[in-house]
Amino acid sequence: MSTIDVRTRAAEDEPAAPPPRAGRNDHVTAQSPTLVLLVLVATIGILAYAAFLLNPANRGDLVPYVMVLTAEAILIFQALLSMWTILSGGHDARDFAYFSARERLLSSPEDLGPRAQRRRSRWPLMLEGREITVDVFITTYGEDVAVIRETVRAAVAMAGRHVTWVLDDGRSDEVRDLAAEHGARYVRRLSGNGAKAGNINHALALTNGELFVVLDADFVPSENFLVETVPFFVNPDVAFVQTPQTYGNLHNLISKGAGYMQSVFYRFIQPGRNRFNAAFCVGTNVVFRRAAVDEVGGMFTDSKSEDVWTSLLLHEKGWKSVFLPMTLAVGEAPDTVEAYTKQQLRWATGGFEILLSHNPLSRKRRLTVDQRLQYLVTATHYLTGICPLILLLVPPLEIYLDLRPMDLTITWYTWILYYAGFYVLQIALAFYTLGSFRWQTLMLATVSFPIYVRALINVISGREQKWSATGDRSRVSSPFNFMIPQVLFFAFLLLTSGVAVWRDLDNGVPSLAMAWNVTNTMILGFFVLGAAREARQLRPSASRSARRARSGGTRMIRRPVGVLARVAEEQRGAA
Repeated sequence: MSTIDVRTRAAEDEPAAPPPRAGRNDHVTAQSPTLVLLVLVATIGILAYAAFLLNPANRGDLVPYVMVLTAEAILIFQALLSMWTILSGGHDARDFAYFSARERLLSSPEDLGPRAQRRRSRWPLMLEGREITVDVFITTYGEDVAVIRETVRAAVAMAGRHVTWVLDDGRSDEVRDLAAEHGARYVRRLSGNGAKAGNINHALALTNGELFVVLDADFVPSENFLVETVPFFVNPDVAFVQTPQTYGNLHNLISKGAGYMQSVFYRFIQPGRNRFNAAFCVGTNVVFRRAAVDEVGGMFTDSKSEDVWTSLLLHEKGWKSVFLPMTLAVGEAPDTVEAYTKQQLRWATGGFEILLSHNPLSRKRRLTVDQRLQYLVTATHYLTGICPLILLLVPPLEIYLDLRPMDLTITWYTWILYYAGFYVLQIALAFYTLGSFRWQTLMLATVSFPIYVRALINVISGREQKWSATGDRSRVSSPFNFMIPQVLFFAFLLLTSGVAVWRDLDNGVPSLAMAWNVTNTMILGFFVLGAAREARQLRPSASRSARRARSGGTRMIRRPVGVLARVAEEQRGAA
């Protein structure tokens, strides 16, 4: 059951708002000599550190040694496969067939009037001599109306004939009206079954486009989004084309950490996965072939990570995927502790579900060896987020119980030498790929362990996770409601650092455990301070929202799409 509103209010007579400019091809080739050299040196550092840890002569007390070995084994496994994937990223998915199809994709139709001819959104999309039909789905679930407005405006204005649909699981009359205002069609479900995947499947039952685009409500597409992606479908085996998530709101500690955390993935990992036909959907900025999705029974609804699950099922059916490393939509990274926690919990839950219920190494999976390894990396990736929890507990074992992970005869200088060969070289690699060292990313990677532990427990216990849109600002809570474990750990490590400093002063010799624990304390401290700053900013914002609610008014905040495009350009230039 649904309500469909197809009012268009003379769309031809409205000037189209300019969407963000299509960015230049912003991927850096993995075959760059400097990058190849850094990857090879980092790989040598990884192997040297692994040999150091595994050497029986270096083993210390059993409990901390096993803890370090377990955590570092997971990190080393992920690091080595990442190096391998990055080195595989020199392949360009755009072949001769793509460029030939792109050249013939758009042509001004002579049967339209002069005014319509000037609107490229009215021009048919031609593949192999025939017009191909495209539906554009914008999924919404309580996001700010002003945010949705900019996305709808830009989506309607994209070059190439298409139909834009606003799929509103938030059941908002304001969203319905703005869809009509900008010439988009509106769909409202009467139930929320299947969350985002269910929303898309419901729309697929009401539409018949050969291709369909999925855009989150906060991702503003460029005018050339379809022009750059649709030509790939000249290959009948391509199931979907994914483009990066580029963020335009990197303005605070959380958004910078979350945004830059994804940069290496989109610039190097996903392009490398093209080589193995293992690039997966990330839920937005993606174009699907309807026939392929129909073959696997629609978007996967038994997980809140419908994107990676649907990708896996498509690959098992023999379909191909393409990742195009070109910024074609600019959106918003989570910029609050709550939004970041819910996003990471959703993603980690999907990965652990694959690991525990759909193991890619199983003989039942119809995948190539390369695909199995790539999906194994995806399924185990969030175990790396639990590793900091293990490593945070190692220094207190020495400080309180005098238990050391490595042999006492090894100086802490030797330990640091091998440790730096692993971590410092990877930081250098990230510095080269991102243009600078992003300490916010290191901080978030260290303090996010409660999220991933909870996700793993949820999957093991079968606990259902509630769906929450990343961009939903309607019910923002205090950040401290979502970081109680981090606050408790900070207090524990702060006390432990005091004990360690007092002990080292009494011994007259600084220890590695003290330095390690103080560093961990500072990292958690920065996170707690950032959360306190966020809480102070939320208080006046909540008061304004309450006043607006009492007065019945809505403050419209227009996102300057030109600014978002410029921020994206600056982000690419910095990298």
